[in-house]
Amino acid sequence: MKAMRGGYVVGALAGALVLMATAGCSSGATGSDDAKGAAASAGATAGDTKPAASTATIAIAPADGTTGVKPTGEVKVTAGNGKLTSVKVTGPDGVEVPGQLGADGSWAPTGTLQVATAYTVDALAEDAKGAVANARSGFTTLTPDKEAGTSDNIADNGEYGVGMIVSVTFKRAVKNKDAVLGGITFEASDGTTVKGHWFGDKRVDFRPESYWKPGTKVTIHYKLKNVETSPGVYGDVDKDEPFTIGRSQISTVDVNTHKMAVVRDGQQVDTVEFTAGKAGYDTWNGVMVVEAKEGTTRMTSAGVTKEGSGDEYDLVVPHAMRLTDSGTYVHGNSWSAGVIGHSNGSHGCIGVTDTKTGSASAPAGKLYDSSLVGDVFKVVNSKGKTVDPSNGLSGWNTPWAQW
Repeated sequence: MKAMRGGYVVGALAGALVLMATAGCSSGATGSDDAKGAAASAGATAGDTKPAASTATIAIAPADGTTGVKPTGEVKVTAGNGKLTSVKVTGPDGVEVPGQLGADGSWAPTGTLQVATAYTVDALAEDAKGAVANARSGFTTLTPDKEAGTSDNIADNGEYGVGMIVSVTFKRAVKNKDAVLGGITFEASDGTTVKGHWFGDKRVDFRPESYWKPGTKVTIHYKLKNVETSPGVYGDVDKDEPFTIGRSQISTVDVNTHKMAVVRDGQQVDTVEFTAGKAGYDTWNGVMVVEAKEGTTRMTSAGVTKEGSGDEYDLVVPHAMRLTDSGTYVHGNSWSAGVIGHSNGSHGCIGVTDTKTGSASAPAGKLYDSSLVGDVFKVVNSKGKTVDPSNGLSGWNTPWAQW
């Protein structure tokens, strides 16, 4: 950071008399001995005397006029030959920055300052005789050159299923992960505790210990604009983001029986037949969550099957609900009528009876229309591995103790 000026105006206060002086040293320390030149005026009576100046000194860091100050760790006010009695740090809006005295008697902010903001510091200190010294200084916090590029998967006032996991991603890698977690907090109407778990340096997912309770109102409080996420990189979001948990819907997908039990608010409301992944393309086991309802979607075998294997496909699929980033869907299927409910013939997706263009009255259409983003699909008895917790919103497969 760059220091523009080193001095600031100081003074000694005794009774109703204020004596002002200017300190010119760049350290920002104040002296209050101005006895020199303190002669009585020509019109004063012999009984008039000047009150003794305070011997207390005040040092303010950063120095007056400094620019490019970081929002944390650089502001400190100390007193010499006395003790601080008042420190006020205010921004353009006049709101005081909260702070406290340390064990050594110095004052520092307890929170984070705003970036790109001019602040004024006013401090008072008292010496052993009760004489008061004052000091004023000003500085400006830095304007970030680089921002983290924050986004999440929540829409303001959206409604989500009980398995919803909030996934926050950053365009730039995060090194100060604890600071970022401190800048993202959750408030739930039922007091539910929410914890964050990092997947790499650009993604952190948040969930409770168990599924959300239906009807819970949740607000995410983002306070990241003044957080240094990595050296020289700052957050770019300060906002409150509310959402609501809807009814509970948890579907258990039994790959052995080819039947799905749909349970809503504790009651089974449907049994849906399906076909899952065939040998070599086994559907993931474990808990998966609807991360997007994509409707009609084109699906190809690129990256799924080997070229020339005879398993290639290029299909337009109705009623598609994405479960994983790797491409696992629950979707409508009009081309496998002979195997749905009887055997597994897909390339890993869960196919449910539908028409070619998708029918709202078909099993796939009914399931799609009754589902929310955040609904749970639990796959059991597949020969496949358990889905990786980072693959989609699959963090429920990580034990809470490890979350």
